[in-house]
Amino acid sequence: ETLASASSSSDSDTGGASPPPRKKRRASSAEGVGEPGASAGLTSATHLSRTGSASGASGTGSGSLKKKKRLSQAEEDVIRLIGQHLNGLGLNQTVDLLMQESGCRLEHPSATKFRNHIMEGEWDKAENDLNELKTLMHSPSAIVVRAPDSPRMKFLLLQQKYLEYLEDGKVLEALQVLRGELTPLKYNTDRIHVLSGYLMCSHPEDLKAKAEWEGKGAGSRCRLLDKLQTYLPPSVMLPPRRLQTLLRQAVEMQRDRCLYHNTKLDSSLDSVSLLLDHVCNRKQFPCCTQQILTEHCNEVWFCKFSNDGTKLATGSKDTTVIIWQVEPVSDTCNKTLFGITGHAYGVSYLAWSPDDVYLIACGPDDCSELWLWNVQTGELRTKMSQSHEDSLTSVAWNPDGKRFVTGGQRGQFYQCDLDGNLLESWEGVRVQCLWCVADGRTVLASDTHQRIRGYSFEDLTDRNIVQEDHPIMSFTVSKNGRLALLNVATQGVHLWDLQDRVLVRKYQGVTQGFYTIHSCFGGHNEDFIASGSEDHKVYIWHKRSELPIMELTGHTRTVNCVSWNPCIPSLMASASDDGTVRIWGPAPFLDAQELDGLNGTVILSSHRKYRKCKYTES
Repeated sequence: ETLASASSSSDSDTGGASPPPRKKRRASSAEGVGEPGASAGLTSATHLSRTGSASGASGTGSGSLKKKKRLSQAEEDVIRLIGQHLNGLGLNQTVDLLMQESGCRLEHPSATKFRNHIMEGEWDKAENDLNELKTLMHSPSAIVVRAPDSPRMKFLLLQQKYLEYLEDGKVLEALQVLRGELTPLKYNTDRIHVLSGYLMCSHPEDLKAKAEWEGKGAGSRCRLLDKLQTYLPPSVMLPPRRLQTLLRQAVEMQRDRCLYHNTKLDSSLDSVSLLLDHVCNRKQFPCCTQQILTEHCNEVWFCKFSNDGTKLATGSKDTTVIIWQVEPVSDTCNKTLFGITGHAYGVSYLAWSPDDVYLIACGPDDCSELWLWNVQTGELRTKMSQSHEDSLTSVAWNPDGKRFVTGGQRGQFYQCDLDGNLLESWEGVRVQCLWCVADGRTVLASDTHQRIRGYSFEDLTDRNIVQEDHPIMSFTVSKNGRLALLNVATQGVHLWDLQDRVLVRKYQGVTQGFYTIHSCFGGHNEDFIASGSEDHKVYIWHKRSELPIMELTGHTRTVNCVSWNPCIPSLMASASDDGTVRIWGPAPFLDAQELDGLNGTVILSSHRKYRKCKYTES
């Protein structure tokens, strides 16, 4: 009667008769671990969720169980990734419970046996496991990193076995593996010859050094598993540390998409928060005038940081070159090393030698001379002039630092040594700008035919690389030699791929007429591009974006040249016809109003006091 009463009460609560409660089924730990016919993810059996006391208290029938939702492939993959990560942290019981409740399996049972036998050094059993895995490797649904290669996998397995025998001093056993197991494979005979040489090692440390092997133990066996896994489909065995790999890729992608990321990439996940998207603070970008150098008394035509980033050279129409010492702590140029006078026509171009010992100064079109200065002593080493009719307006150093090339628009194109002696010459090439390729044999030269050609002084051959529709006023090349940045008359700044010989991008915003303006690559990994402009601004673009990410104001006349410090990514210099050189660095503060710009463009000006440096001639 009591049961009947309770049943009646329950029926009244639920609005009708309920079916008799079904017997609960306890999910065993073996479920989902590879019953015959099961897929790589879900088992064929339907797993039921446990309702517990909370289900009974809800008044919906404590005896009824809801069928567990069938997981999608993506959900199953996420569970396996989490399980692998937890397993790597040693939380094995948590992993067992996760696999049990989800109905998934971390890896195929054959892969689990294979892993355990390798980690325990049971090589014969591991070899048998490898034979079982062959059918899974060649399955039509198998997707592997590398094509199935059973001989290669067996070779790696036997190689580890051989080295461990040698370390343990079991020379006869090692010899048997070499002769009876490795050699009959007829795989990588060159490696087998190398392995046979390890038999002569008298001590384990000698073996480890010659084989570049860390020795018997969990470390080397884990690395062996990592190599073997690349031949197995992920449905059988997950790639090692797969979750960390995906997270690292996500972080790197966010950094790549960040328009203001200008610091060294750290591949460690410990250096970032996974709870927030990556966002760089624009205050760390060179966006504010740190200092105004006013020592030149006329237009400043060129500026260039040394290759080690410790010095800045500036050249002016006032016939002087000034060498500044860069202070990395304050991001300023607080000390004048020395000034160089006597360039009668002014200084329109400067080039540091690869070791920063020498500096070459060139003049404008009417100048037939160039000066080679020893920056360490302040002495003039060479004053070169082949003819009074020459026009030596551009120069580039050979990577060996012992030669340089120079030329101009009157048809001169020379290669000289440090003493100004003529080594080779090329007649009839009207040079606008020069660059020496890293191979030491090829020179890139832009000419009056709106092109850049490659010239070889060794075999006197040349070839066309870039062809523009308008005059190329100047160009520079990235450190890796792949990209060229051109300032094109009336067109602006163009980016070319020198290897594929294609125009990659045209950057917008800059005003470029027929003045010679020098742009540059810059920032960490040369991810940014900066250029002066005839509208008195400095424009900065991310290499992948055609629209400028910053327009820096402050100059009052045309900005002729911009140079980005190669060692301090947050430091930049610009030279202008207003007679000043501005040093740009991170902003000490930025108002919200300053950060707001049209279409994401940031127009910044400086509101701080500047220190003027004393200038003394040597």
